[in-house]
Amino acid sequence: MMAPPVRKSPKLKNIRQRTLAWFIISLVLFAGLFTGAYMIGDSGLETQFSIRNQAPSWSHPFGTDWLGRDMLTRTLKGLCISLGIGMTAALCSTVISLVLGTAAAVMGKKTDRVVTAIIDVIIATPHLVLLILISFCFGGGAKGVIIAVALSHWTRLARIIRAEILALKSSDYVLLSSKLGKSRRWIACHHMLPGLLPQFLVGVLLLFPHAILHAAGLTFLGFGLSPHTPAIGILLSEAMQHLSTGYWWLALGPGLSLVAMVKLFDIMGNSLRTMVNPKTAQE
Repeated sequence: MMAPPVRKSPKLKNIRQRTLAWFIISLVLFAGLFTGAYMIGDSGLETQFSIRNQAPSWSHPFGTDWLGRDMLTRTLKGLCISLGIGMTAALCSTVISLVLGTAAAVMGKKTDRVVTAIIDVIIATPHLVLLILISFCFGGGAKGVIIAVALSHWTRLARIIRAEILALKSSDYVLLSSKLGKSRRWIACHHMLPGLLPQFLVGVLLLFPHAILHAAGLTFLGFGLSPHTPAIGILLSEAMQHLSTGYWWLALGPGLSLVAMVKLFDIMGNSLRTMVNPKTAQE
């Protein structure tokens, strides 16, 4: 007799549907952020002393600063700038992770020991100190922030890539394909890449929030962009000088927006991990 078809658990199906819904909502919100920043224009960035230091209102939902600039406009523009810097740094870090993680897994024990030693040194160094030193060495600015974040955030993803490749190399179907005479290129395209891609995409997506937060942190400490650039770190740094005078809205809007953006990336990464990993979904 034929075995009955395996049916998916209703609970598993609900988890996947809910996860997909959160993923789509996060994408829509990010699209809304860029659309809002484009449509709002640059008029709110101009100095208007007649409306300076106004609390949040219908006309200025995030209030205005000490120069009369609209904080909502500055926050939306700052989020886009911080997002661009963080994503660029994360992508550069991803390339480093892919190259060194793959080299550690396929180029022998000597290379593996060297890459592992580099990872241990970077992890053992205080994170903020490492970021400041690298950014200072490369002259600060957007370039210094991107390089500092990229060179300090590749270690975790490199470990994941190394572990995945080592596990795939010792798997039964890869060993069988090798014995059947398949070339290394065929095995890499048909076995290695499909098995590595889901974990790689999840690792990349979860790298974004860390890169964005640390880029904003460097800018907040003064090692990042020009003070005239409305990045989130600069907005928060400027707000610290005026909080004692009661202008709480200068930090509230940018701060909550940064936390919300980072949380959205975290939701997207965890949602993608749930969708591509059946074990996680069953939990």
